[in-house]
Amino acid sequence: MYAIIATGGKQYKVSEGDVIKVEKLEVEAGSSVTFDQVIAVSDGSLKVGDDVAKATVTATVMDQGRARKVIVYKYKRKSGYHKKNGHRQAYTEIKIDKINS
Repeated sequence: MYAIIATGGKQYKVSEGDVIKVEKLEVEAGSSVTFDQVIAVSDGSLKVGDDVAKATVTATVMDQGRARKVIVYKYKRKSGYHKKNGHRQAYTEIKIDKINS
């Protein structure tokens, strides 16, 4: 059984027991979070639309963190212009507990 959920502007295919990293959520580690924006649920047959209007996915927050640094380097030739910038994206690591369809 799997579900497709939407959070942080992205969609994730999850099953019970999966550990995934999503965009940062403002919750503390160890607490529970419920995703109610479920796009599809499959338990042998795929259900979408009104069939999953009341479906939810419950997860536990494992950790808050920041990803590896990505270097952004801008350069224009012959003009002496160059700019180096780094970015670390914040994430929340969650463990999927239950898919309620």
